[in-house]
Amino acid sequence: MKPTLLLVAASGIAFSLAACGRAPPPRASLDCPAKQGDLTRVSAAADGRSCVYSTAEGAEVTLQLLPVRGSAYATLDELESRLSAEAEAAAANAPKIDTKPSPQAASDAARAADQAAKDAVQGDVGDAESESDVGVDGSRGVIVDDKGATRVNLPGIHIEADDANDSARVQIGPLHIDANGEEAEIRIRRSVRLKGEALSTEKRGIRATYLSHSEGDRFVGYEAAGPKTGPLTVAVIRSKEHIEDGDGVYGDVKRLVRLNGGV
Repeated sequence: MKPTLLLVAASGIAFSLAACGRAPPPRASLDCPAKQGDLTRVSAAADGRSCVYSTAEGAEVTLQLLPVRGSAYATLDELESRLSAEAEAAAANAPKIDTKPSPQAASDAARAADQAAKDAVQGDVGDAESESDVGVDGSRGVIVDDKGATRVNLPGIHIEADDANDSARVQIGPLHIDANGEEAEIRIRRSVRLKGEALSTEKRGIRATYLSHSEGDRFVGYEAAGPKTGPLTVAVIRSKEHIEDGDGVYGDVKRLVRLNGGV
C-alpha cells in the first residue's frame, strides 16, 4: 500500500477512535410514545422531562430524567431511600388482613441461595450425601449446617441464608438480594458502554435495577440507564400487585428506558 493511502487509513482510524471516546451530549427531553406494549401514556410534562404510564391492572410507571448529584451511584442511593420510605409508609397505613401464610419473595430467595450453595459444593467436590455432611472447608468457603443456615464465600459469590428466620442475603457479581419474611429487595448495578462507544476502553454509562416487594405483594422499584454524568433515564414503578423482572410489563419498562437511556 502506498504511504499516502496508509496515512489516510491511519487518520480515519484515529478519527473513529477519537469519536468513540467523546461523551454524547446529555439528553434534554424524553421520547414518550403513546403506547409501549401493555403501558399506556396518561400524561406528559410540557418540558418533556417526564411522563406517566399506567397498565390495565393499575400499575403506574413514571418515566423521568434524573439529574446526577455527586455521582450516579449516590443519586440512585438517594432514590432508593425515598422509594423504600414510601413503601414502608404505604405498608404501615394499609389495613391488616388476617390470612394464612403463603410463599413470599423472601423464602424464594432463600431457596435460591440454598440451591446456589449446593451447586457450588457439587461443582467443587461432587455430590454430597446431605447438607449436614458438608463441613467447614476454607478452600471452598462453603458452610451448610443441619439447622437450615447456609454460608457461602467464594470469588464473586457471597450468600447468607437462614431457613429458620426465613431470610437471605445474596451477592453474585452485581446482583444483591436482601430478603426477610415477606419483604425482599433486589438490586443490580453495572457499568456499561454508551451507544456509539463500542470501541471505548472506558464504560461511561450505567444500568441499574431496583425491585422492592413488601407485605401484601405491594411493589415499588425502578429501572435506570444513562451516562454516569447524567441525566439518568429512570422509570419508577408502583403497583399493588407482585411484578417480576420477567413479566411483560417490566419488559415494556426496560424498553422505554433503553429507548431514552443511550446505553
